[in-house]
Amino acid sequence: MTKYIQIGGLKVASELAALVQDEICQDIGITAETVWTKFEELVAEFAPINRSLLEKREQLQHQLDEWHVGHKGQDFNLAAYKTFLTDIGYLVPEGEGFSISTENVDTEITDQAGPQLVVPVKNARFALNAANARWGSLYDALYGTDAISETNGAELSKTYNPLRGAKVIAFAKQHLDTAAPLIQGSHADVTTYRVEGGQLKISLENGSETQLVNPERFAGYQGDAKTPDAILIKNNGLHIEIQIDAASLIGKSDKAGVSDLLVEAAITTIMDCEDSVAAVDAEDKVEIYRNWLGLMQGNLTATLAKNGKEIVRELNDDRGYTTPSGQQITLPGRSLLFVRNVGHLMTINAVLDKQGEEVPEGILDGMFTVLAALHDIKGHSNRSNSRKGSINIVKPKMHGPEEVKFTCELFTSIEDALKLARNTIKVGIMDEERRTTVNLKECIRAASERVVFINTGFLDRTGDEIHTSMQAGPFVAKSKMKQQKWIAAYEDWNVDIGLGCGLQGRSQIGKGMWPMPDEMAAMLEQKVGHPLAGANTAWVPSPNGAVLHSTHYHKINVKDVQNELKSRARASLDDLLTIPLMENPSELSAELKTFELENNAQGILGYVVRWIDQGVGCSKVPDINNVGLMEDRATLRISSQHLANWLTHGICTEEEVMAALKKMAAIVDQQNKGDSSYINMSPAFDSIAFKAACDLVFEGTTQPSGYTEPLLHAYRIKAKSLAL
Repeated sequence: MTKYIQIGGLKVASELAALVQDEICQDIGITAETVWTKFEELVAEFAPINRSLLEKREQLQHQLDEWHVGHKGQDFNLAAYKTFLTDIGYLVPEGEGFSISTENVDTEITDQAGPQLVVPVKNARFALNAANARWGSLYDALYGTDAISETNGAELSKTYNPLRGAKVIAFAKQHLDTAAPLIQGSHADVTTYRVEGGQLKISLENGSETQLVNPERFAGYQGDAKTPDAILIKNNGLHIEIQIDAASLIGKSDKAGVSDLLVEAAITTIMDCEDSVAAVDAEDKVEIYRNWLGLMQGNLTATLAKNGKEIVRELNDDRGYTTPSGQQITLPGRSLLFVRNVGHLMTINAVLDKQGEEVPEGILDGMFTVLAALHDIKGHSNRSNSRKGSINIVKPKMHGPEEVKFTCELFTSIEDALKLARNTIKVGIMDEERRTTVNLKECIRAASERVVFINTGFLDRTGDEIHTSMQAGPFVAKSKMKQQKWIAAYEDWNVDIGLGCGLQGRSQIGKGMWPMPDEMAAMLEQKVGHPLAGANTAWVPSPNGAVLHSTHYHKINVKDVQNELKSRARASLDDLLTIPLMENPSELSAELKTFELENNAQGILGYVVRWIDQGVGCSKVPDINNVGLMEDRATLRISSQHLANWLTHGICTEEEVMAALKKMAAIVDQQNKGDSSYINMSPAFDSIAFKAACDLVFEGTTQPSGYTEPLLHAYRIKAKSLAL
């Protein structure tokens, strides 16, 4: 049971009150008493507005359902549908053109294109790994993943395999040839790198001398100019450090003594309080806020055992170099950190208002993630985050311009409460809800002085697509969803609107996650499509993924791509509004139907069982083919809503879905047999986790916007109470 203390009109969980009093409020010039007074005022002002916005979501959904039921059996009339959406206020009028005016934005957002990590801040080790993934070893990322094939003797073994190492080095030298091409020869032919007269001089194996085709890409060095320890290359805004150590295991066999390429990788990281975490009460929130505070103070640590030794992980220091002109420069050693607050939907028991009701979780996150970030803003850390004095908050699951405006007004009041300059708090708009997509220009307008990020997110966006049009008819198979024309329009529309609103050079335009952390060869082949689409960042599932994805940004100059895209015609709103329904449901094969039911059921169960029983909000879950997929609440939303839609329209029966759930529960149990803390779902099928998974499907049509949080939270709280 949560213990509360009375502070003004609020009841505050004792552990949260202690965190604020004893840790967060230390040395920032504001007392805990003032914080709680201001927070009570925020709740009084914004909680009623929050509720009314949620009520409008439900009202619109009711109107949408009625429209589709009323037009059942009729040919879809897009013109009439658009008129209806406009009449009910779902589709708002689009205003004149404008450009955002966000100021004091960090260069990682304005000037650099590169990978972005998303990591649960609730896990200190993961958070530190991600923050430190600003720089990573290309050799290690290649050697330890399937980016390098294991053919022809290049197997990945417990001891160093020289044949595999040779493939790694060949790849890396080719990458250097792309990022820093030589006037003649290849980096594979180099015998020495040295600095003379501010120039990078390069000797080749044939005895000749050469230089870079683009001398300005030589950005600095470490050590002695004649025999440097490292050469710094800068291309398309990203850095590569050629590390030279002829005495090392790798360097001693290299012509130039090159031991590794340390590449700038995860330029930015989103520390997540939302979809990738399981946070249902004050205890969970305190863990999240304490880790975020440690990142903002620069003193977060995590202890782990490795090879029989205890290792303490902490934030990396910055990196120093000598420029070609002999000046000393410092480059950030850590990723620029965003923090993703939760959306507007949920409340949480960490604080109760004067009526004894739980406060909106999004208001709580806003106040206390900003409060913790004051340590960074006030320069209390020797490992600073924002060098522009900004606090970058990603805000998910906002539905339309009104909700974006509400977020900005909340941030304004938080700034006033904490005596921050206006627009210190920046906002990232996640374009993952249908009402936000179709009104994206007006959403950006509502945050035009704060916006630093927009992105696309296929999974949540598809979940909302299904729920919004739940009564329109049966949706196509999930495996065919990416081939539907609304998806292509959605991805292009986001970039088109972002560029049209002046985001280039001021804000990130992002793309979604690569979901298969073990499939790096496929990622290298396919994810180049994101910078080619005009995105200056895209999500990756691991530090290794960030290192490998960074190679794409050396091949592609995103600014040039964006400049070309500015002249293309905007993606079609009609395509965006075309609902991806089955044309001939009767032609759905039995094989595809079974696959869809079992694949959805397996994905739901594999994720939910860890969420409910162990409080794991994001994990690599083996799919039906035992391919590890990164699962979070977004993947859960699409799978549960898809099954709910097929049930609604008679594509399958409850008996068929339950049979799939039970069959897949046994498989998930088997996949987790090595986990000593795992609780089996079969053969009894009466566990809390199994019941939660069933409810997500069978009650899917009644869940607000199809979100999974209400049921997950309720069942997780039950599981935690039984564990006491």
